[in-house]
Amino acid sequence: MSIEAGRSTQLARAARTAPLLDRTQEYELALRWSREGDEKALHALIHAHMRLAIAIARRFRNYGLPMSDLVQEGHVGLMEAASRFETAREVRFSTYATWWIRAAVQDYVLRNWSIVRGGTSSGQKALFFNLRRLRARLERAAADAPTSREEMHRVIGARLGVSPVEVARMDARLGVPDLSLNAPLAFDEEDGAGRMDLLVADDPLPDEQAVREIDGERRRRWLLGALRGLNEREFRIIKARRLDEESETLETIGARLGISKERVRQIESRAIEKLRIALTRSPDVPMGAFSA
Repeated sequence: MSIEAGRSTQLARAARTAPLLDRTQEYELALRWSREGDEKALHALIHAHMRLAIAIARRFRNYGLPMSDLVQEGHVGLMEAASRFETAREVRFSTYATWWIRAAVQDYVLRNWSIVRGGTSSGQKALFFNLRRLRARLERAAADAPTSREEMHRVIGARLGVSPVEVARMDARLGVPDLSLNAPLAFDEEDGAGRMDLLVADDPLPDEQAVREIDGERRRRWLLGALRGLNEREFRIIKARRLDEESETLETIGARLGISKERVRQIESRAIEKLRIALTRSPDVPMGAFSA
């Protein structure tokens, strides 16, 4: 027997030995815990309902997760129910706890079934946990008259309140398990190649990146040399209009320098022409370097 199976057996055995509580006993234990903080009463209440947590956890055993972990999450939900239970509601604790246990186990399944997080909305959760059952039921009903997959997705979506597109996406997710990108390919095991080697990157190649960085540094150096030929006012206007991340308007610059908008435009045009001439005459700058 594996360690996992042994843990599950021990939990089930302990739950079976727990005494069943009638309504009065259940109420008294909950009252002692909520009003007096009696931890012994809390332990007795939870211990008596562990079989409920195990029964709910078993409904999710087909998702490939350890049964002991599912039961543990059910225990967490049971603890949460005990901390929130109000005796004034006049409902059985088991009825109240069922919702919290199921919610805790479902959340655990959604977090761990796949590395891709899914089922965040109530509709997506209902789709995740009911798709297989509804699909199997529809397939059995359509044994004599086969139904297309698109029609099946439409029917399931209508029943669960989601779109057929969402049903199709979830159906595809449930049909394909997670695959490691580092796992070797079946047809190329000797070379040790994995699925990651087949991914196509949109980024440029390293040599192309190096060329771009070198060209960018050269253009920056050429431009700085040309900017040294501008006077202070020309440089301030070019910087505010062309070099800063957010370009300023002619009105804003004119107000700051105490000149008209038209005068700012004239100075900017003259400065651009000076830069063009300086770059054209420089022996280090190739023709067309700043054409883009």
